[in-house]
Amino acid sequence: MRTLVWLLRALLFFTLFAFALNNSHEAVVRWFFGHEWRAPQVIIVLLAFGLGAAFGVLAMVPAWWRHRRAAQRIEPQPAAAPTPAPEAPAVPYAAHQDGV
Repeated sequence: MRTLVWLLRALLFFTLFAFALNNSHEAVVRWFFGHEWRAPQVIIVLLAFGLGAAFGVLAMVPAWWRHRRAAQRIEPQPAAAPTPAPEAPAVPYAAHQDGV
């Protein structure tokens, strides 16, 4: 299983590496008031992905804190006593087969 996971990671890495090599030409991001930023296209795409992922994580932080506080307020329930296993019948098994 570990070998399969590492093979999938290697496949993902080489796919992204090939993507980076194929998109290395320069691109321009035009901002407001005539400002522009020139960088390789793959850097712009990966930066946009990273910023989007970071924004998504930061957007979830308040909900995580709320759930964590709610979980800490709940006191652990005492463990219930285990129920005893049902006892075996006193009649031998052979007697059940005869219809008794």
